[in-house]
Amino acid sequence: MANKDIIPQKVTINQQMRNESFGHKSLAIWFTGLSGSGKSTLANQLEIRLHKAGYHTYMLDGDNVRRGLNKDLAFTADGRKENVRRVGEVARLFTDAGVIVLCAFISPFQADRDEVRALFPEGQFVEVHVSCSLEACEKRDVKGLYEKARKGEIKNFTGIDSPFEAPVSPEIVVHTDKQEEKDSVDMLFTEVVKRIKG
Repeated sequence: MANKDIIPQKVTINQQMRNESFGHKSLAIWFTGLSGSGKSTLANQLEIRLHKAGYHTYMLDGDNVRRGLNKDLAFTADGRKENVRRVGEVARLFTDAGVIVLCAFISPFQADRDEVRALFPEGQFVEVHVSCSLEACEKRDVKGLYEKARKGEIKNFTGIDSPFEAPVSPEIVVHTDKQEEKDSVDMLFTEVVKRIKG
């Protein structure tokens, strides 16, 4: 419930002016998928490509945000919901600042992702489903998390004892258990540039 005593400050410089200054539109690119699916890897490689091409970017990663802004949150359903909500608000601020923000978060629940999408004007939120089978993610298990989850050492782990709700209608789907990384990044770069030019 909004506090009636909080009155938003009117500002002179707006998003359109910042976009014009940067020479490109701002955008929130939201990578969602199982742990180990390749979200952070793809987001990082895409940011490198965009940066080299002269675009203004910033990457928000699940583990990094959990070490600072959201270090007070647990991995319960409520904690995950609040984690996604906070990141969505931060991403909205970045797009308002004229920046292309890449967000790599498991964000397992459709309703939470829909709430984030609702923060953005039409066309400024791009959901990327980083699709990868649970078997392939477990085989990679680069952080050793699946093994711990299977042993019961980690509770509420997405894909093991907590569900992942695949996006209903994402703008982009990347199959990291079937596509080469370079091909995926090439496709993402092409799709993003189409949306941010002019």
